[in-house]
Amino acid sequence: MEVFSSVDGLLKYARDRGVPLWRAVMEADMAEEDMTEPESLEKMGRMLAVMRSALAGYNGGDRSASGLAGGDGGRMAQFVASGGCVAGELFGKIVAAALSMGECNACMKRIVAAPTAGACGVLPAVLIPVGEAVGAGEQRMVEALYVAAGIGEVIANRASISGAECGCQAEIGSASAMAAAALVHLLGGTMEEMANASAMALKSLLGLVCDPVGGLVETPCIKRNVIGAVNALSAGEMALAGITSRIPVDEVIDAMAEVGAALPASLRETGEGGLAATPTGEKYKHVI
Repeated sequence: MEVFSSVDGLLKYARDRGVPLWRAVMEADMAEEDMTEPESLEKMGRMLAVMRSALAGYNGGDRSASGLAGGDGGRMAQFVASGGCVAGELFGKIVAAALSMGECNACMKRIVAAPTAGACGVLPAVLIPVGEAVGAGEQRMVEALYVAAGIGEVIANRASISGAECGCQAEIGSASAMAAAALVHLLGGTMEEMANASAMALKSLLGLVCDPVGGLVETPCIKRNVIGAVNALSAGEMALAGITSRIPVDEVIDAMAEVGAALPASLRETGEGGLAATPTGEKYKHVI
């Protein structure tokens, strides 16, 4: 749909109709999917419920089939509970949530691809702990997911959300941009601040390679979910402080596509370069 060809276009669509960004995304999606408003809201509410369920159902005793993933979310949660997190409880909870969601994916639990399974931990790790911290209601949380979805749709249409096509910047980078915009909405920011937050989050992860050890979405993918989440938090806070991106978000997205095209195949999910090609990484090539 034309409205999702650029963030600028999406914001103009919202302004022309005099509606907030989340509603503009919802209305455009309803038209594209031939869906009623109650159906759309119910679908997005289901997505939020699955995210919450995955996080609440995390089991620190679970391990992936490879043995590379599991337990770190629980370790981080315990560290936060002990009062040891120097960055504060909320920050620690975001880190723990990102690890936990990534491990849920590796352990074959039910998650929401946001925008991909490998980046599933970023958005919920930001929204759920922050939402709880500020007492956000269900409607506000659902609205934030629409904002994230709108940004993700533009990135998918304008560039890519595939690690195989553009490296991890297209997965964790896109998820971070989505989460940053959603965070700004959750905290009462403007549409322009949402766009700036997305730009700052994505440009901070340009060039991030996709180098899964053993070809599995576990190492370093899970810990990169943490980086995507805390990066989104930083970008959102900067945007809310009135800091802007010198490069507009649509140009950042275009740059991401160009960088992705320039990456060698060994750094685009083939498991042949980067960390996957280290001596330790080589040991896991035939782990499954």
